[in-house]
Amino acid sequence: MLEEMTPEDKYFYLYLLTNPNTTQIGVYQITKKQMAFDLGYSTESISSLLERFNNMHNLVKYNETTREMAIINWGKYNLNKAGKPVIDCVKKELSEVKDKTLLREIMTHIPNESISIEFSRYVDDSCNDTLTIRGQKEKEKEKEKQNNNEDAVAFYQENFGVISPFLVQSIATWEEDMSPEAVIEAMKRALAQNKRTWSYIEAILKNWNSQNLKTINDVLSHELSRKGGVTPEKPESYIDNLF
Repeated sequence: MLEEMTPEDKYFYLYLLTNPNTTQIGVYQITKKQMAFDLGYSTESISSLLERFNNMHNLVKYNETTREMAIINWGKYNLNKAGKPVIDCVKKELSEVKDKTLLREIMTHIPNESISIEFSRYVDDSCNDTLTIRGQKEKEKEKEKQNNNEDAVAFYQENFGVISPFLVQSIATWEEDMSPEAVIEAMKRALAQNKRTWSYIEAILKNWNSQNLKTINDVLSHELSRKGGVTPEKPESYIDNLF
């Protein structure tokens, strides 16, 4: 690797390994501005060097958001032995790392089992947190979908009367293809024509769906663009001829 480096690369790598911000675990916070100041480089040069070390040499990972630097091979050469003082220091520094995914990069190169186990605890927790967050988002999305369905069902009950389980399922099916707002808009247009049947509402939805009109904005834009067509306030005129 050193043979592939330019003199500038070697100088930069030596700085990354020895600057005052370095830690026992090989992950530390440092800004590009600080690196540029210490080395006498521009921030653009630092960005270029970091990109080269990340993509070409595969020696570091840098998180732009948390401003954390990870020296990938740090554990291979610096974490060979472990006593209680070392473990205690490692635990403290691991708890301070913001981007726990950086620890995974270093952990695979650590020869000492005790230290590797400490790293794995934080890496596993990070994975669990990611899965938890993902699961929460999926639950929230599902809950929002259910709430939207309940809004459409409630609108039907308030304006059309008692709703059967079959119609509840039908509404839910339509909301998989179209926005809930569009389904409610179809109900409003049926009311405007004094057509209080689900078949009339569904005819409007089928017409929109056949033209790939999935949202209210799609419907209004389409209607406004039709020359000599109906205005957005009126339902599709041909539907009346179906009943």
